[in-house]
Amino acid sequence: MDTAVTPDSSKRYAFDAQFIAGHWRNGHARTRLDVLNPYSGEVIACFGKADGFDVDEAFRGAAEAQTAWAQALPSQRAAVLRKAAAVMEQRHEEIVDWLIRESGSTRAKAEIEWWVVHAAMLESSTLPTRLEGRIVAGDYPGKENRIYRRPVGVVAVISPWNWPLHLSTRSILPALALGNAVVVKPAAETPVTGGLLIARILEEAGLPPGLFSVIVGDPAEIGDAFVQHPASRVVSFTGSTKVGRHIGQMAVTASNLKKAMLELGGNAPLVVLDDADLEQAVHTAIVAKFLHQGQMCIAANRIIVLDKLHDAFVEAYIAYAGSLKVGDPNQVDTVIGPIISQRQLDRVTGMITQARSDGARLRLGRPAEQLMLSPHVFTGVTQSMALAQNEIFGPVAPVLRAADEADALRMANDTDYGLTSAVLTGNTYRGEQFARQIRTGMSHVNDVTAIDMPALPFGGDRNSGIGRFGSKGMIDAFTSEHWVSVQHTPSQYPF
Repeated sequence: MDTAVTPDSSKRYAFDAQFIAGHWRNGHARTRLDVLNPYSGEVIACFGKADGFDVDEAFRGAAEAQTAWAQALPSQRAAVLRKAAAVMEQRHEEIVDWLIRESGSTRAKAEIEWWVVHAAMLESSTLPTRLEGRIVAGDYPGKENRIYRRPVGVVAVISPWNWPLHLSTRSILPALALGNAVVVKPAAETPVTGGLLIARILEEAGLPPGLFSVIVGDPAEIGDAFVQHPASRVVSFTGSTKVGRHIGQMAVTASNLKKAMLELGGNAPLVVLDDADLEQAVHTAIVAKFLHQGQMCIAANRIIVLDKLHDAFVEAYIAYAGSLKVGDPNQVDTVIGPIISQRQLDRVTGMITQARSDGARLRLGRPAEQLMLSPHVFTGVTQSMALAQNEIFGPVAPVLRAADEADALRMANDTDYGLTSAVLTGNTYRGEQFARQIRTGMSHVNDVTAIDMPALPFGGDRNSGIGRFGSKGMIDAFTSEHWVSVQHTPSQYPF
């Protein structure tokens, strides 16, 4: 099996083109994309956008390359992913630097993202030898029923801007490991860390040409064509519920029916029970809310505190949030970096204005400066307010008072979303019993809402999505079962 020529690992990566069907080139659209550093405003990459022609070339190239890749030995596919993990180690600082400059990640968040992706690469390298078939008993005499698993073929991935390297690779890596080809469409705000940087790493690791492509263009021009292209069999999307519904509808109405993996919006409750350790609860709730400026679907969207602890919690929480450093994300002690774009900042500040109009009390927060928004804390928030019903995606913390444990559970479940949740308590048995009653796909006792491990099932219920990421979920999503029956004795037919 031929592999790509290994680039010179001593040189830093540069990005002035897209990666389409094994070639670094500009897209055919007549417009160019300037990729901006959200903190400094500088242009850090620039290339021509893709159009429908580029989408078609990427998927056709993927389908052509996938046949040989599916026939590669498991050890060959695993070796590429292990080499990719080694490339990540060699380029650790460079990768972290791109995350900081492109996505506005603080250094601490960028290091976490690097670690999560590196762990996922190593986990994915085990998948080629974890495909298992079955022998299933049946009621036909002399018939043996064999169930095989085989790759679906080509996987389309659409990823967001908030954790771009992680939320792209969590589908890309297992899909490749299981014998598929992948075409990814990263967010326009983060095309490097969401796609092009991954292409460089995989190219350097020896992934055969054509198996992986990155398409960056205007969603209005290429979005539907990307989802509906007949070469792909699975669409993996992470983003808003509104867009996810549209993609899900297209997947089932496309010319070839597709599976849809959808990880959508969230409204995560973090519940503080009355026996929780106050200091630890405050610290946990700070991290759960303000990591990456709160720009996470798994951030604590609502902090629900039982009446007995509410007032003391609020005072301590405000003091802690007010001490967080806001500024240059590259500085080690910065906790709050920039909001990703002016459009996103306008959305969050609009929610702040609405909350004050609804009667919530702003206890901490100051006006934004450029794309920098300091931590905001609201009290007096009720479950009916927009701030409690909608995903915030910014450094704004609504604190809600619950009369008792039953009231807290009612409030936690009073949402159309069901992605993640957390409960803080001094009694882990009590916490587990509470967590099991929360209608979310994930619940964590005495920890933050934002936990993601590559071998565990990550995903939500209700309007938060369909399917589960993580090793077993990826095997289910990116392979299909093939029933092969073998009749060992002559069949007895009715005529």
